[in-house]
Amino acid sequence: MTFTPGLAVSRRLHDQVVGPALRGRPYAAARVDTGSDVLGFDTTRSMDHDWGPRLQVFVADRNAAAGARAAIDAALPATFHGLPTRPSADGGERLGVTVDALDDYLRDSLGLADPARPTTTEWLALPTQRLAEFTGGAVFHDGLGGLTAARAALACYPDDVWRYVLAAQWTRIDQEEPFVGRCGEAGDDLGSRIVAARLARDLMRLWLLLERRYPPYAKWLGTAFARLPGAPHDALTAALAATDWRERERHLVAAAVRAGERTNEVLGTAVDPTPVRFHDRPYTVLGAARFAAALTATITDPGLRDRPPVGAVDQFVDSTDVLAHVGRARAAAGGFEGPRSGPNER
Repeated sequence: MTFTPGLAVSRRLHDQVVGPALRGRPYAAARVDTGSDVLGFDTTRSMDHDWGPRLQVFVADRNAAAGARAAIDAALPATFHGLPTRPSADGGERLGVTVDALDDYLRDSLGLADPARPTTTEWLALPTQRLAEFTGGAVFHDGLGGLTAARAALACYPDDVWRYVLAAQWTRIDQEEPFVGRCGEAGDDLGSRIVAARLARDLMRLWLLLERRYPPYAKWLGTAFARLPGAPHDALTAALAATDWRERERHLVAAAVRAGERTNEVLGTAVDPTPVRFHDRPYTVLGAARFAAALTATITDPGLRDRPPVGAVDQFVDSTDVLAHVGRARAAAGGFEGPRSGPNER
């Protein structure tokens, strides 16, 4: 079968089958749920499972759902684009058309009391993968208006939240940037490589955040980063390929310098991105704490400015079972409301 991007298949399913079946009814139809196709990253390999003619239909309330579902079921062919349109009996495939009341879906999938006006706490508790999916994907029809409004409201972090999240990301980099050299000097090349990979990941996420893009989870982080013009793809690739810690450090610092320059350009900070010596030790670092401090100083909300620099939930939680569940993510993010702590010892 010739590969066609999943969003294109879903659009055809709407235009040819579901839209005509719901003509005259107020509804919205979209693909804003999970799946590589929602992010536009699907390939021929994606076709082997959980891929195909999938569509989400939203109606005004639960009373309208039964009628919409019956109309769709009557019109839906057994296959579309050569693939089944209904879930398999054993639940192994998540294909097909779902029908939900819009408010129920927004509440359950985002965990927001009012998706058009999230609070700061709610912003920081939303995993970026979920934000990327919901604001990405495609809306094929919106006769309700609420879906489009919610997506517009969540398209990017509010300015203060954005600056806080970026400051937290720079803080993560600051906390480990000397360790590539320290591990290497101690003869722990494997440890140096691991720290380098962690820093590369943090720099990739930083670049996406700088460009107002929500970093996706691990499987698609590199793909999303590769599509950013001007990002230090070459330096990070060289850092991870390096066999000597000094070379590894040199490439990581080069990537960090470019990230610092981009931070100044995008956010109007004026931090000198010249690398520095880490105290009196023979390691070169950017001094990422300078960027974190400069960004924090520009936050106008005092409650957010004084919040511990842990950032959004993805920046301090690394469990798929938490980040894939908005309720768990909110619970994990709920404990960081206190004042800013002092500097970490290293």
